[in-house]
Amino acid sequence: MAIEDKDATDLSVAPVVGPDDPRRFTDSGIEIQPRYGEGDLPDDLPERLGEPGEYPFTRGIHPDMYRKRLWTMRQYAGYASAKESNERYKYLLAHGSTGLSMAFDLPTQLGLDSDDPRCLGEVGRTGVAIDSIDDMRTAFDGIPLDQVSTSMTINAPASVLLLLYQLVGEEQGVPSEQLRGTVQNDILKEYIARGNFIYPPKPSMRLTTDLFAYCREHVPKWNTVSISGYHFREKGCSAVQEVAFTLANGVAYVQAALDAGLKVDDFAPRLAFFFNGHNNVFQEVAKFRAARKLWAQLMRERFGATDPRSQTIRFHTQTGGVTLTAQQPVNNVVRVALQGFAAVCGGTQSLHTNGYDEALALPSERAAKLALRTQQIIAHESGATDTVDPFAGSYYVEALTADVERRALALIERIDEMGGSVNAVTFIKNEIEESAFGYHERYRTGQDVVVGVNRYVDEELEVEDILRVDPASERAQLERLKAFKAERDGELAERRLAELKAECEGTENLMPFIRQALHDRCSVGEVCGAMREVFGSYQPES
Repeated sequence: MAIEDKDATDLSVAPVVGPDDPRRFTDSGIEIQPRYGEGDLPDDLPERLGEPGEYPFTRGIHPDMYRKRLWTMRQYAGYASAKESNERYKYLLAHGSTGLSMAFDLPTQLGLDSDDPRCLGEVGRTGVAIDSIDDMRTAFDGIPLDQVSTSMTINAPASVLLLLYQLVGEEQGVPSEQLRGTVQNDILKEYIARGNFIYPPKPSMRLTTDLFAYCREHVPKWNTVSISGYHFREKGCSAVQEVAFTLANGVAYVQAALDAGLKVDDFAPRLAFFFNGHNNVFQEVAKFRAARKLWAQLMRERFGATDPRSQTIRFHTQTGGVTLTAQQPVNNVVRVALQGFAAVCGGTQSLHTNGYDEALALPSERAAKLALRTQQIIAHESGATDTVDPFAGSYYVEALTADVERRALALIERIDEMGGSVNAVTFIKNEIEESAFGYHERYRTGQDVVVGVNRYVDEELEVEDILRVDPASERAQLERLKAFKAERDGELAERRLAELKAECEGTENLMPFIRQALHDRCSVGEVCGAMREVFGSYQPES
């Protein structure tokens, strides 16, 4: 259905009306009025808001929010080899980062070893190459895992990378009960928006819920999934769609865990979420507040969760990579600051601010440091941390919050009618593509202004000194992997892979068998390949 044919109250994407139309819309199709007043506030505002730290958590999940403790400043980093990434982690920690966020290269994300012929030219390019326990050990050399929390942006092979991390922690003498962090582990988002999948949905969901159960018993402080709307927004969805599709996926994971025999209050407190931060500060604040309220209601009313921790949506925010421009890249410093400010005013639990040069390459050391300093300025100089939910009661923001909630709930109900996210992948993909087309048209026509791109354009290019990954790094990684495989007990490794394949045919939790294979020096690619032999590979609909 074309956008113009939809009722205005049902829009989740801004209409394309051209630059001469006097109306103004958010990217979700919410028409912005010239002014807001008391009549625009929801009639049930006191009930909608509640108190900070109390149901429905609209105002935040903690009573004092940042007055008691700042968000985790978690800068996404990793490139080339484990050694180079280790140096970047130590650099960030030395400059005030309070958490680590691990970026993996494309082969690792696809469960392939660096020596796979399909990986030529990709090793270490988009993140760090992790092929083995040796690589994981090097990546965290000299970093005490009982003192930092680590987020891993990894999905299809999530269980494999977490188990490597657990093994390295044990080598450091850190009990698994003390490990803190998050593994993204959100495979539904890969089918919809990113494409870094390995297995079909059913075995993928099995691995997800196996990890839920394993971590509850062995790694209880670990967030077992980071349900991600970030990549939907990067693909082109609107703020309303980001809320709806992310929470719908969350519902699917909760239901899968219940179907696997887990109790909601046993696993739901360790669910985490991951949202994007965009430039429209007011809609972004409203988005975060609406998402908190909606999730609390879904968990209480649909799933009967009674533990308040099961009802709270704890989320990480990353500023919008897709909003960064290669033209006049220093302008991105301002965009990132606005986006980070919105995330803090919206109550995020952790934050990554992008480097201003990321439209050109992986962030340079200078850009990474400035991105971290941006968070620190927001924390200590902006005033955003002095009071809880600083936009509460704003005529404009409260009206936006109610509007985002209503429109997102309507989309969630449509997905419910299709049988949930697993059955609605094609629908969600199509909705995102429609939104992405709208973005493009609004930029093309000048309806939406992007400074330095379609207005205030400079003829001369600004060229930054960008980070370049030395091709020799890939060759060195292949040599390390070759030595790793040559020096191990090959027969033992083969036996562990055979045992894992046999268990994949059954219904037992696979985590102990994956862990044993990794302990006995099977590689990431070998473990994922063994499971692929049994589960098969996912083939998207054409």
